[in-house]
Amino acid sequence: MLGSVPGKLQDKGKTPLRDFQQYADGLILLHALIFLFRGIAGKVKVYLVDCVSLPREIAFPFFHLALPPFAGGPGTLLAALFPYAFHKCMDATEVFMCGIVGYIGSRDALPVIMDGLKRLEYRGYDSAGIAYLNGNGLEIYKTMGRISDLEAILPCKHARANLGIGHTRWATHGAPSQRNAHPHSADGIVVVHNGIIENYMELKSRLVSEGHRFASETDTEIIPQLISNYFSRGMDLESAVKAAIRELKGTFALGILSEREPGVLLAARNGSPLVLGIGEGEYFFASDIPAILAHTRKFIFLEDGHVCAMSREGIRIESLDGTPKEMRVEDDVVEVDWTASMAEKEGYDHFMLKEIHEQPMAIRDTLGEWLNEPGRFLEALGLEHKNALSIGRLQIVACGTSYHAALVGKYMIEGLAHVPVDVDIASEYRYKENMIEKSTLFISITQSGETADTLAAQREAKRKGAMALTICNAAGSTASREADHVLYTRAGPEIGVASTKTFTAQIAALSMLALVLGTKRGRLTRAEAETIRKQLEKMPSLVEKTLLLEGDIREIAKKLLGWKDFLYLGRGINYPIALEGALKLKEISYIHAEGYPAGEMKHGPIALIEEGLPVVFLAPMDALFEKTFSNIEEVKARGGKIIAVVDDKVRGLEGKVGDFIKVPSTHPSLSPFVNVVPLQLLAYHIAVMKKCDVDKPRNLAKSVTVE
Repeated sequence: MLGSVPGKLQDKGKTPLRDFQQYADGLILLHALIFLFRGIAGKVKVYLVDCVSLPREIAFPFFHLALPPFAGGPGTLLAALFPYAFHKCMDATEVFMCGIVGYIGSRDALPVIMDGLKRLEYRGYDSAGIAYLNGNGLEIYKTMGRISDLEAILPCKHARANLGIGHTRWATHGAPSQRNAHPHSADGIVVVHNGIIENYMELKSRLVSEGHRFASETDTEIIPQLISNYFSRGMDLESAVKAAIRELKGTFALGILSEREPGVLLAARNGSPLVLGIGEGEYFFASDIPAILAHTRKFIFLEDGHVCAMSREGIRIESLDGTPKEMRVEDDVVEVDWTASMAEKEGYDHFMLKEIHEQPMAIRDTLGEWLNEPGRFLEALGLEHKNALSIGRLQIVACGTSYHAALVGKYMIEGLAHVPVDVDIASEYRYKENMIEKSTLFISITQSGETADTLAAQREAKRKGAMALTICNAAGSTASREADHVLYTRAGPEIGVASTKTFTAQIAALSMLALVLGTKRGRLTRAEAETIRKQLEKMPSLVEKTLLLEGDIREIAKKLLGWKDFLYLGRGINYPIALEGALKLKEISYIHAEGYPAGEMKHGPIALIEEGLPVVFLAPMDALFEKTFSNIEEVKARGGKIIAVVDDKVRGLEGKVGDFIKVPSTHPSLSPFVNVVPLQLLAYHIAVMKKCDVDKPRNLAKSVTVE
């Protein structure tokens, strides 16, 4: 038995907690001695930097495992003496996310929740847990490892429970362990949590002084303890939950159940994504749509500061101050056109490979709404002809792969529409002084619509008076609700953590924007616009042809195994594709790779070239081809192994290049569509050959919803 939860709470963790604690205490004592030695030598500052950069396998036990004051471990003393190092280590973990799912209805909750957790495992996979209420009372099972490890410790596949909650974790507070896994509980109140509670130490100290005892090192456990505290004062569950939430600072999506109110399931949100699923006499919540897509296509996106109470009779949504939310099905319920099969592998070895092959469909569906009626495009975005002419500048913000799409968009829009475009990384934009003029159009690009930095940048731009447009893949997401206008990508659910089809869908949306702005502003003749439109119409089939090169790319990947460094080079609109190719290799194969503008190579990166170093060139037959050819000669002269992505118009590289990847030719402004696909496939096959987990790469999560 763990904690004070009645019922069959099983301690089934893989690592004996006592052994793990002893290991951690020994490690902490060793670090303490090193600290004292370096302190005497006057190098304390250096040590603090060192410990911030410790691998998470060491940093977590060092700062978390013996943290609670009653645990008695030496980590208590160190955490108290060196809070700077402690908090720095905590900050370094705050990019990781978790997945939650809940169900209440007439069917057995256990299979529904387990299926949902499997579909959410891309959000976190170092521990997992489930809680449900049945005729035997409250049962909680949790373990280190993945969902399959949780499944192995369940006593049965059907629990005859009509409500339950589940969680798959990527650790933020507390090392990955059985006792730190969710759900967390106190006095029959059980909570799953995605996000970070910033003031949990303050709250924990207060509750410990009042006699509460904690069983984990997580920030989450403070929540059931707080609810229990209010529950004990005579409040009902919903009132106690609201009172507890008002004390929390930070971001969270919560699922809550109580043994004392077995017919109610609660969900709450502040900053972390949470979607409600609406069925016939049954209701769901989850961190993401794919978790419950097999059961319903009707969803409500819970807003920040709201609590939802679910029973088999219906749902009620209220703000924290008790104000009921006016529920109108036609306004609040979003019916998605995704199918359950979209969230399945459908015979592919990995979701990432499936999603690479789904790019023709993603491009076709994103463009299909507009290609035959481009005149409606700006009007649908709230950018009628007069507004389009008055745009003086675009500001685009995004993160990661979406940032690379934004850079491609900059080249497209400046080239075709002659509108100046600034592109910022969202996490940088929000902390610098930004000049917003009346003629500025602000564009955020986000796959999930929930990326914290991108949302903060969008809010900052709106606060300064900008018109905000978001390019987003998730209908009803926070970004789409808060923006003035939305341009949806139609990529469907993307499960692989490394984005592929959403990238090409994003550049499809940006290409349409560039085309229409260029036409409306008179920068493109009717003939030029029609040429580009026809090329966009052909793009799905061109990408399909590019995908047929997969066998050749797999053979190239075999030759490149063993190298620990790669260089990706491109010019003009293909420079962002070099960045994206390098990012894909880093993300899923853990190989160091750099993307650079080819013309910048002589200003430093050429020093990296040595015999056999893989250098990937983007070299389509465009206005910059001759300059790229010169860069190829420079790399060849220094012994680099050249892999060139070229189009079928290129001639004269025989003998200069180790391996060719010939893609179909298209309009120069649209070449990123076909050029990025070989780089995705190259990264994928290298990662598979290295036996990396391509769908769930280490240290990454699909949606980064905290700073």
